[in-house]
Order: sequence, then C-alpha cells, then structure tokens
Amino acid sequence: MGFADKFRIKAQELRGRIKRNTGEVTDDKGLQARGRVDEVKSYLMRIVEKVKDAFRGRGPSRRRRQH
Repeated sequence: MGFADKFRIKAQELRGRIKRNTGEVTDDKGLQARGRVDEVKSYLMRIVEKVKDAFRGRGPSRRRRQH
C-alpha cells in the first residue's frame, strides 16, 4: 500500500469519525450513521489494500523464497 493510499484511507476514516462525533453532540442520527459508514468503508478499503499487497508479495505475511 502506497503513501497516497494510506493517506486517502486515513482521511476518510477521520472524516467519518468527525461526522459521527458531530452527530452524537448534535443528536443527529443521520449524521452519526453517515460517519459510521465512512469509518467502515475506510476499514474495508484498508483490508482490500492489505490483501492486494499480500498477493503482490509486499505484505508482512509473505516470506521470501530462499535459494
């Protein structure tokens, strides 16, 4: 996962957290829900990026072959 991807995902997570917290403070259930959706989307995007990295051989779970 590149820096731009990490930044984009983290920004979406933070936007979601801000929306959710603002919704809690203002008692706006719709804003809370939209914030939670953004947080879940960022979580899923992070998982997808990790899976892609694993298949590309860049993930922490992939071992290098020893010759």
